[in-house]
Amino acid sequence: MIHVLARRIMILIPMLFALSVIIFAVIELPPGDYLTTYIAAMESRGLQADEAEISRIQRLYALDRPMYVRYVRWISGFLRGDLGRAMATEYAGKRVTDILAERVPLTMGIALVSTILVWAIAVPIGIHSATHQYSAADYFFTFVGFFGLAVPNFLFAIVLMWVVYDFTGFGITGLFSLKYHDAPWSLAKLADLLKNVWVPLLVLATAGTAGMIRIVRGNMLDELHQPYVETARAKGLSERRLLWKYPIRITFNPVVSTIGWMLPAMVGGEVLVAIVLNLETVGPILLEAVLSQDMQLAGSILMILSVLTVIGTLISDLGLVWLDPRIRYDA
Repeated sequence: MIHVLARRIMILIPMLFALSVIIFAVIELPPGDYLTTYIAAMESRGLQADEAEISRIQRLYALDRPMYVRYVRWISGFLRGDLGRAMATEYAGKRVTDILAERVPLTMGIALVSTILVWAIAVPIGIHSATHQYSAADYFFTFVGFFGLAVPNFLFAIVLMWVVYDFTGFGITGLFSLKYHDAPWSLAKLADLLKNVWVPLLVLATAGTAGMIRIVRGNMLDELHQPYVETARAKGLSERRLLWKYPIRITFNPVVSTIGWMLPAMVGGEVLVAIVLNLETVGPILLEAVLSQDMQLAGSILMILSVLTVIGTLISDLGLVWLDPRIRYDA
């Protein structure tokens, strides 16, 4: 097991290198660069870009150097923990590490709580639907599951915003009221956060719960008809003990496998939902940074997401081996 783990970790190194090249290329290859975007933005406001400022930006971000030089400069800084300074967005000139320090904790908190809600709701419902197949409850939860999968998160967020505002006159965008948006942390600001955070939690948990119900139900139904289950029944094992000892344990496989995407989701979050609800998370600034070709900010966030995805997948693999003895990674 140890040598398999060591081999998989060694494979991650060239994989992450390849991902870093792809991320850099995707952001840099479109025509123009951040400087082009900057000049176009100045001209759209009827202003003339200052030549001295253009030269300063070129030297600061090495935009006058070849692409491979910029890549080496970026990736070497990333490996040292120096993510550079943001080029565009409202955070221009600010250190990327400081920007992420502001946004990541809220993003991780929302993602973690919504994931726990998904697991806590979907797993029992999926198990109940499978063990009571074709019952009224099964049909109801099946309908809810398909409905949740069919409705995009951002559309549900828009409808929810309209319904709440129409009935209460209360706007449910953002995580903080205007009074506490830029205020330092305090008990009052925490209470204001808890008052507003239920909306993104509800939106994010809805689609996740719907999908997980379908996965758990399908997996459970597969296990209930396996020969080992029939054999255990024939030997007189009680239904409750049988379910907990074998099928339910295997049913947790999809829950463990979600760790692979749960870790990057904690940082990236749901971009469209965050934009619609005006959430102070990483998603909106990632989108803005990509659109403006901000290599320092967008590249650093995407690289962090890639690292977390690879680590999460490794943790998922190890968890599945521990949970299901039929799974082995000896090859």
